[in-house]
Amino acid sequence: MSVAAGAIARAAVLLTLVALVTAPAADVLSRANAAYKAGDMVTAIRLYRDFLADHPDAAEIRSNLGAALVRDGQFAEAIGEYQKAIQAMPSNSRVRMNLALAYYKLGRLAEAVPELAVLHRQEPLEVEPALLLADCLLQTAQAHQAADLLAPVEKEYPDDRAVIYLLGMALLKDNRMAEAQGMLDRILREGQSAESEYLLGQSEFLRQNLVAAADHLARAVELDPKLSGSHSLYGQVLRGLTKLDAAAEQFRAELLVNPYDFVANAETAMQLKQEGKGEEALAHLAKALQVRPGDPGALYQRASIHVQQGQTEQARLELEQLVRDFPSFAEAHATLATVYYRLKRTADGDRERDAARQTQKQ
Repeated sequence: MSVAAGAIARAAVLLTLVALVTAPAADVLSRANAAYKAGDMVTAIRLYRDFLADHPDAAEIRSNLGAALVRDGQFAEAIGEYQKAIQAMPSNSRVRMNLALAYYKLGRLAEAVPELAVLHRQEPLEVEPALLLADCLLQTAQAHQAADLLAPVEKEYPDDRAVIYLLGMALLKDNRMAEAQGMLDRILREGQSAESEYLLGQSEFLRQNLVAAADHLARAVELDPKLSGSHSLYGQVLRGLTKLDAAAEQFRAELLVNPYDFVANAETAMQLKQEGKGEEALAHLAKALQVRPGDPGALYQRASIHVQQGQTEQARLELEQLVRDFPSFAEAHATLATVYYRLKRTADGDRERDAARQTQKQ
């Protein structure tokens, strides 16, 4: 649907709504809209809900309620309202984008991706959904798909700094170094910035030049402490340099910027596990697995914490699934053997111990 057609359709919906509602209901709606514009989300939410109690099929107003809930930080509740609105208005790109953004802000990237994919198919060269979809793909370790998605967008908008930056990051993570260098050179022409230092740090990190990577990333976080991903990468570099306390500090800093960063959550969980803080560690792993549900490392860490906590049966179920899905995961086989021995299943324990030894030799 074109922008003009969408505007006409929304106007028709609103005209129909105005014709159907009673004067008191119209007054409630008017006051809700005024409260929203004034930034009083508590009042706006209450009044939108009052209106929808009598007019549950008013999809546009349900979308407004979702927007108010988002501004009030109630993302999970907003998702429910947007889902109902999109069922009534499946071609409304604004509502679908709002739904995708709510998923994104909650770290529910697997659910954000299909919504953004719909928008991207409808308008392949529209920048906002393309950037958001590419970022979701990058965060879920799909750099190749992100680079391919952004390449035509960059050709259409060759001066868009955000497109160049994210495409450069995707190309770096996809090990397409020559193409990535072209993007990096264009950003560097504009002078030093947090983004350019982050890309340089990523490039050095991939080359395993950790000292140089640390220098670039230190400048990146100094120039922009809120640059998503920079603290997380800096933490990985510092960990590689065995500066573990400094690495942990960077992972914590990343979580202040992006509470759903996969690496920062996974690394923080491992540290908490070592400190015997199992429940806190599991909370971070839950966020990590929300972003990458099938990640074997995070799944293993969750199972190993359950072993540590004495939840042997739960750990057994998780580890059995893990070795089925990842049969060459030696550490998972070894831990499953330990679990079987605790359960007095000696033959099964011997089998998994042997499997661990065999996979270690491969």
